[in-house]
Amino acid sequence: MKILKTLRLLGLVVFIASVLIFIGTLFIGGYTLTEKTIETVFSSKTAFVATTLKEVAQEKGILNKEIGNAFVFTNEIESLLQNYNTQVTAAIAKEKGLSEEEINQIFKQSIQGNAILYSKEILQNVFPNDAAKVKLVDEATNWMYVGTKKYEKPADFKNDFTSKISDINRSNAQEYLLYPNKYTKFDLVKASIVGPLQEHNSLYLFLTFGLGIIGSLMFILTGLFLEPIPGIKNNGIYLSEATNRGWVALFVFTFLVSFYILLYFYPFYIVNWTRIVDPLKGIFIKGASASQWFLYGILYCVSMIVMGVRMFIKYRHNNYQIVRTASVLFFQIIFAFLLVEILPLFDLPGVDLKNAWPLDYNFVTDWNVKQHLEAGHLGKFMLVWGIVLSLIVVPVMVYFYGKRWYCSWVCGCGGLAETLGDPYRQLSDKRLIAWKIERWTIYPILVFAVIMTLVVGYNTYNIVYNPSNVGDSTLFGINAYKINEIYGFLIGSIFAGVIGTGFYPILGNRSWCRFGCPLAAYMGIIQRFKSRFRITTNGGQCISCGNCSTYCEQGIDVRAYAQKGENIVRASCVGCGVCAAVCPRGVLKLENSTEKGRINPNEILLGNDLDLMDLVNQK
Repeated sequence: MKILKTLRLLGLVVFIASVLIFIGTLFIGGYTLTEKTIETVFSSKTAFVATTLKEVAQEKGILNKEIGNAFVFTNEIESLLQNYNTQVTAAIAKEKGLSEEEINQIFKQSIQGNAILYSKEILQNVFPNDAAKVKLVDEATNWMYVGTKKYEKPADFKNDFTSKISDINRSNAQEYLLYPNKYTKFDLVKASIVGPLQEHNSLYLFLTFGLGIIGSLMFILTGLFLEPIPGIKNNGIYLSEATNRGWVALFVFTFLVSFYILLYFYPFYIVNWTRIVDPLKGIFIKGASASQWFLYGILYCVSMIVMGVRMFIKYRHNNYQIVRTASVLFFQIIFAFLLVEILPLFDLPGVDLKNAWPLDYNFVTDWNVKQHLEAGHLGKFMLVWGIVLSLIVVPVMVYFYGKRWYCSWVCGCGGLAETLGDPYRQLSDKRLIAWKIERWTIYPILVFAVIMTLVVGYNTYNIVYNPSNVGDSTLFGINAYKINEIYGFLIGSIFAGVIGTGFYPILGNRSWCRFGCPLAAYMGIIQRFKSRFRITTNGGQCISCGNCSTYCEQGIDVRAYAQKGENIVRASCVGCGVCAAVCPRGVLKLENSTEKGRINPNEILLGNDLDLMDLVNQK
């Protein structure tokens, strides 16, 4: 026994060491922008782009200069890209657009005192031998001609004209511009890594992921012998710093939230982490560079596998939990990770085939639909499958088995919640106000998702089948790209990622599924009003221990139903079955039966509800 405790403690130490090394790798090595780096990153663009960028980098003094701080280097890259765009726009304007000198000539001939006499004749005078340039400017500014628009002040004319010419110059330079967004910065920063991570990334892969897995399994597997009784034993769950919002939980919370913020919004700061998993990416494509999403997929799968082992041990007395855990692991590893990496190797869209609308909020976007249509018959089949899954398979399966078939057996979000999030399931809020907030948030998000889908779908239809109407990206006055961007930021990133997973140690493991997931809301409506699924209760056996309510991750007061012998039919129930697994008396049972008698409310009479003497006299 002493040896096992020592091994368990050693496993914990190894795991903590791996986490600290993982965090520390963000500050290892340096970054050097070289000519080869620029040529490699922008190999798909014209040689003009790489040549000009190298010249601008040389002028700024950043070329071949090693910088040891990712934050400083990223700022230098952003400044470099802005300077490059300014120079390229000016160069292209001189060649194809309008230079400052030409603009001033137009102003000189168009402004007579306070009168604006701008016309096509003036353009022909300025560009006597360049009919193409006359046509270009005429099409953009003919609404400003004298007789068409009247200007009170020359400054107003100059502002309008300058704005239009800027648009022309930017449009001409479009193919050469490099936008300083997170993707461009990520590619440049990662390609510039120098030092130990560049040379020994396989070693760091073992020191982080390898030791983390070994340490975790040592800690988990020794528990099989130190705690020989399976199941939940209520041994200080609310007294632990790790499971009841103590300092350990706050550290985990801080790490998770920080990770998701960096992943979604600042991936160029975690390029060192992506460098660590490059050897794994190389399994699929030799020499390929891992993106932040590949890193996320690896972390996701590793976390679920390790914590899945914990679930197998913890619930080894319950076949339902064992099979359910195996199911979510299978769908995550095969469908959400491996197939997403393998399908592009065959020129097919790398999509998660189990991801249903509206959880997959990009399903009807123009780029997603086009990549399916352009991938041949199999790509079209995958597109049709997505529609069938969302509109036919989902409601039919919910009717027969409840939303548990997806939320607890298939879904990746649910899979992470049931494995990595299992230690925090007791933190779900059971108060009435939480139930009200749940209804006030999840159904409006579903409505938001439906509206967004209609607007984006209309825009996609125009792009694919009605090109003459492509310029109109709005429906009901809503811009398709804007609403998709807003939804992706607020719901897809902040709610599902930062809050949904990052807040596990604070709000419990199903805050996203309970309060925000539109697919859960869609299935919940069907489960509540048209389904054969229910959790039956044998009230006569209930001892009111409260285990069921404590460990309900959806915040349902299961004990209140059990005490009354009432079936549990709730839209939010994901059918995880843990309430039945922790019940010491076998009161609860997950069933699929006929709809008749599914909802059986049983009222409990309290002492204040009746006059006992009247009841006796009636006897």
